[in-house]
Amino acid sequence: MGDVDEAVLGRARKVVAVHLNYPSRAAQRGRIPEQPSYFLKPPSSLAVSGSDVERPAGCELLGFEGEIALVIGTAARRVSPEEAWTHVAGVTAGNDLGVYDLRYADKGSNLRSKGGDGFTPVGPGLIPATQVDPAGLRIRTWHNGELVQEDSSGDLLFPFARLVADLSQLLTLEAGDIILTGTPAGASVAQPGDLLEVEVDAPGTGLSSGRLATRVREGSIPFAPYGALPRADDVQREEAYGSRDAAGLPSAEPVLAPALKKKLESVATATLSSQLRKRGLNNVSIDGLRATRPDRRVVGVARTLRYVPNREDLFAAHGGGFNAQKRAIDSVNEGEILVMEARGETGTGTIGDILALRAQVRGAAAIITDGGVRDYTAVAGLDIPTYFAGTHPAVLGRRHIPWDTDITIACGGTTVQPGDIIVADADGILVIPPALAEEVAEDSLAQEREETFIAEMVREGHSVEGLYPLNAAWRARFQEWTAQRGS
Repeated sequence: MGDVDEAVLGRARKVVAVHLNYPSRAAQRGRIPEQPSYFLKPPSSLAVSGSDVERPAGCELLGFEGEIALVIGTAARRVSPEEAWTHVAGVTAGNDLGVYDLRYADKGSNLRSKGGDGFTPVGPGLIPATQVDPAGLRIRTWHNGELVQEDSSGDLLFPFARLVADLSQLLTLEAGDIILTGTPAGASVAQPGDLLEVEVDAPGTGLSSGRLATRVREGSIPFAPYGALPRADDVQREEAYGSRDAAGLPSAEPVLAPALKKKLESVATATLSSQLRKRGLNNVSIDGLRATRPDRRVVGVARTLRYVPNREDLFAAHGGGFNAQKRAIDSVNEGEILVMEARGETGTGTIGDILALRAQVRGAAAIITDGGVRDYTAVAGLDIPTYFAGTHPAVLGRRHIPWDTDITIACGGTTVQPGDIIVADADGILVIPPALAEEVAEDSLAQEREETFIAEMVREGHSVEGLYPLNAAWRARFQEWTAQRGS
């Protein structure tokens, strides 16, 4: 194991960084990429352990991201994932620093926000790649002595070998080049005077990079007016700190406001359906499904997952690892409903007990699939309602490939988009466009008040003639009835 010194850094002709790679970070960001994406950091951003980093004058949000850094040992061009690791000389700790105040300036290239001098400290030690399992590394970050990041390379969205192979398709990775492989959840913001430390190790082997130490100092020279100037807003603060709560910001207004959710929970899907029909929406029901909890009324916002028919070569590429199914389950948020397109194919399972439990732990309101459920008894025993077309013991690969998430899908004969509002009860499952939800809920409440009056009159022995629907005379009586009840 050698040291990462100025000579090592001097051999790096490029630094490539991955945007998202850890499931914990992807869940925090609320998006899971299908393929890796990258940005470049200039070699002049590299620094050794013990260096200071300047937070530029006028900037508020110097973000830190502890990462596992790969140092290329031999040139790689069009290498396969199977041989890619042999081109890596070693691994070390890296800190992908950047100022969120300038993210807006370069349209996603991150040049100014991430490319400043000293914004990529690496080291202090280099662990030989031949001595470690690339899936057995640990990354940890300390902020002023407090452990704030800890994760493993064992369940990355894109394993290290895939990154090397993928990059090598179009560009030559040269000896000395550095790849930053992504950061887990816990990345945040540092202030002048703060100490940041990052360590990569292989637990149980005694191999470690040692702690990469970087001290933050305040810059004193302001930006000139002929370039982009720093600016921070609440969106960037939330991104930099990892959450609105961590940034000290008030909670964002939910997509489904509590008041609207309460209204929708209080009216039957039959009533909602009639109101949607009045607005010309006749094809907004998810049909043909059974429920594990038919006694429950469920209201939530749709997250979507699509399966395509199994094709063995494509399943090999998309079915294993942290596939689209697992990504969807692992990123579903509290109150959301995971809706799956399975083409009505019930000859295999699309959800089982472990993943259904994971969705429940994540706070999902329900799971809806127009395919099959496996481990039915266990799934039915969970608190989370699951709506399904049939049961089957087989796993995904028999009929399905988990393909993509958060797109427009078809489920049970209707179209569902991410963000649609789903209401389900014993009568069925409805998809309500968010823009119509408030007025549909209000008119449904009014309709149910009317129907309560009609039912009361029928119980008293009145004929439905002129009562259902209300004619002018009965409507006048209804208004009197309403006024008496103060509703």
